Amino acid sequence: MSGARAAAGAPAGAVRLWVVASRPRTLPAAVAPVLVGTALAISADEFRPLAFVAALVGSVFLQIGTNLANDYSDARRGADTEDRLGPVRVTAGGLMPPRSVLVGTYVAFGVAVLAGVYLTAVAGWEMLLVGALSIVAGVLYTGGPRPYGYAGLGELFVFVFFGLVAVVFTYYAQAEEFPWEAFALAVPVGLLAAAILVVNNVRDLETDRRAGKRTLAVKLGRPRTRALFGAMLALAFAVPVTIPLAGGLSWWVLLALLAAPLVPPLYRTVATRTDGPALNGALAATGRLLGVFSILLSAGVLLS
Repeated sequence: MSGARAAAGAPAGAVRLWVVASRPRTLPAAVAPVLVGTALAISADEFRPLAFVAALVGSVFLQIGTNLANDYSDARRGADTEDRLGPVRVTAGGLMPPRSVLVGTYVAFGVAVLAGVYLTAVAGWEMLLVGALSIVAGVLYTGGPRPYGYAGLGELFVFVFFGLVAVVFTYYAQAEEFPWEAFALAVPVGLLAAAILVVNNVRDLETDRRAGKRTLAVKLGRPRTRALFGAMLALAFAVPVTIPLAGGLSWWVLLALLAAPLVPPLYRTVATRTDGPALNGALAATGRLLGVFSILLSAGVLLS
């Protein structure tokens, strides 16, 4: 009986490890821009259900592939040490062989490529280019000879790829045009997605510094990074106000501001705490903020 239980438990344990490796707390950054871009497409009577599904699958598996590549590369570079405050990383923690994590990375990016092939077929070569650049950006975040995540550029790339690119090209995949409203809606989504990485890097500041990982938090120091985090949240909530003022969409987009009560406790935690459990909670809370904000923003777009 014990052998049967072990055999039954082994697959479940393997699934749990892959879930941990995929870092589910970061996945709102992949889902949110697709929801917002699709809401804009629906409001313009340009909704393509299969393109929406392909964009969602592609975005989620790009995020998972990036997370797995990061897990593998950080372990090889010695950045994920035993004294880090965040959740255990499967490669550095010895929970999964590096080769398995690398294969998982290829599989995740492969699924994203398949989604991109469909989007290219229905919306043109631009989708192929964007998909290829997104995969390259995911791999080079902590991989390659000069990883940009080690040079303080991680937040910028998250803002670009999980904000501007993801929202605008989700809309483009369905409507095949680039309205300015898509770019405007992408700004707060990108800011909040990048804020997830800011919290991650505030938490890991000391261990990253010792490992030679020059994240933006390491370069700016804790006080200025905390101030940056607050400014990013404030700007994200200010942008929806400017859209109807500029003549785009309606005041319904201000529904996104109903997420504001989530901000003060989150900011207090990031601004005052340095312990791992509190900042791990703040990381998850930033993902929830992005999710709630984006759902409300999408609802406002649909009502416009």
